[in-house]
Amino acid sequence: VYKSDFTDGLHRKSVSSSLFLFFARLTPAVTFGGVMAVQTDNQIGAVEMIIATALCGIVYALFAGQPLIFLGGTGPLLVITALLYQLCVDLAIPFLPAYAWVGLWSAFLLFILAVTDASCLMRYFTRFTDEIFVVLISFIFIYEAVKWMFLVFQESRQSGQYDTALFSLILTLGTFFIATNLSRMRRSRLLRSNYREFLSDFGPTIAVLVMTLVTLWFPGIKLTDLDIPEVFGTTDSERDWLVPFWSIPLWVPFAALGPAILVTVLVYLDQNITARLVNSPDHRLKKGVAYHLDLAVVALLTGICSLFGLPWLVAATVRSLNHVRSLATMEEVVKPDGYKHERVLQVRENRVTGLATALLIGSTLLFLPLLKFIPLAILYGLFLFMGVVSLVANQFFERLSLWLIDPALYPTTHYTRRVAISVIHKFTLLQMVCLGVLWFVKASFLGLLFPLFIAVLIPVRLIAGRFFSENDLAALDAEEEPEEEETHWAA
Repeated sequence: VYKSDFTDGLHRKSVSSSLFLFFARLTPAVTFGGVMAVQTDNQIGAVEMIIATALCGIVYALFAGQPLIFLGGTGPLLVITALLYQLCVDLAIPFLPAYAWVGLWSAFLLFILAVTDASCLMRYFTRFTDEIFVVLISFIFIYEAVKWMFLVFQESRQSGQYDTALFSLILTLGTFFIATNLSRMRRSRLLRSNYREFLSDFGPTIAVLVMTLVTLWFPGIKLTDLDIPEVFGTTDSERDWLVPFWSIPLWVPFAALGPAILVTVLVYLDQNITARLVNSPDHRLKKGVAYHLDLAVVALLTGICSLFGLPWLVAATVRSLNHVRSLATMEEVVKPDGYKHERVLQVRENRVTGLATALLIGSTLLFLPLLKFIPLAILYGLFLFMGVVSLVANQFFERLSLWLIDPALYPTTHYTRRVAISVIHKFTLLQMVCLGVLWFVKASFLGLLFPLFIAVLIPVRLIAGRFFSENDLAALDAEEEPEEEETHWAA
């Protein structure tokens, strides 16, 4: 299907998806890059993150088996990199050479996992763990947008520039509101169907353009722009691109194996869980999966990035799921009780969108000053949009909302029809506790152990089998939502 991966991408949806995801991938690249620059004393920053996103995106789009997955910087990898930098400072050893050795060991271990078919272990992961992971990553996106907004208001209170805070809030919420409502235009009765499809596909891109034009009408208000350099070069201008990984004490390459094992576990889990989510039966994909090939490509890219002091990238859950949704043809299903939900009819699987998006991100290195015309508030509005959209289709979040709904008005779903309400709430509470533990670990001094806590979700789910009946788990932890509940659950 390699040839069809390109021919199927020659479609209007690919154009709208590429434009939307250009901003959707650029924003976290710059944001994570900026945070990494602070936490590594500018040894890895925004320019390195943009280069890695473009380079890895091009290679992955051309050679991976599942091109709907997008690679990107993630919060857990950022935490591990920051902790590794602090460890190097405490031990008085150069950071980038040690970082390179950790990355090379990780690349080697990931490649071993790929050629030994280790991804087959993912069969022990179920919807239980997938949903927790999606909600965690979605909450990170929403949290970062809200946190940034609070910082803007705090700075405005100190400086007395309240117009900056108010206008930033308007731009963030305006971007979110326009992108959300245009994305729903497909279900509207207004306009003709082809116009509705166009507005729905290009909704996020239109939101960015409209709110950028709005900023031009108020040139007197000072806004926070993208924190990127004016010219191309390493964030730390004193270092070369190729890391001198040989210029460290002899014991460091061997000691790097320890942190490399944790990095390997995190990348393995992050990559494969995202692949599971993308390949969910609910998405009705036709071209198959490629867990081990994709892991081998990520291993190769991890080694290359390590040698040049670029950040490690892995499958980015929220960006990948938004990629799938942007290429999907959806329909609205209305249950007899009036409960509505969207269902994927088909997804235009292709390599063009991933390749085009990576090339667009790479092209920004030639026009870095132009990116400053897009205020950060607008891009955080996209952050908010991507986080919320990923939550909407999540069954865990749907069950969580039942806590606030009158039981007499619960929607008719396959699990409310077959499982006692008290059991549903207990299962949801268990997931909520697991989510809280993961969030605490990510934000605490235990951040380096975050990948191990993700792996612990497997035994937690297995132990849950002792407290929930097999029939209840079959409904609550089903791989996909059945189309015809009456026939599917007749047994």
